[in-house]
Amino acid sequence: MKLIKTMVMAASVALIAAPMALPTAVAAQEFPLVGGEYSDITGITIKDGGGLAYATYLADQWAKNQEFAKSQGWITDYRIYANVNRRDGEPDLYLVVTYPSVPDAAEGERRGAAYRAWAKKSDAQLEAENGNRAEFRTVRGSMMLQEWTKR
Repeated sequence: MKLIKTMVMAASVALIAAPMALPTAVAAQEFPLVGGEYSDITGITIKDGGGLAYATYLADQWAKNQEFAKSQGWITDYRIYANVNRRDGEPDLYLVVTYPSVPDAAEGERRGAAYRAWAKKSDAQLEAENGNRAEFRTVRGSMMLQEWTKR
């Protein structure tokens, strides 16, 4: 009988202590995922008759711009995805640019100046070129995603 009483008492102590120990054990664990690179994803709808003009722009100027950014270490990759099974209202293309970190304001200014010097264009010229692409495409929106990988 004494043995049964001791076992019941030990079980009771374990039941009372377990909830107190659990938060400590959980708190000691590391979050199983870690943040990695960022990707900007821009959805593009191509206007009727604008496919060739926009494809030419992407294969030429857009790719050159991305290669320059990659050579500077600002980005790690860039891709063009076609929305093969597009539903009504969805973009035709997604432009994806991946980079290791988000630059602060000062770094953004430095990069802008370096890009303008490389392109040999002013802000006004770059803005005009951006507006010209409106003839054959519409930007539907963009989002920034951060990759998470297992720790």
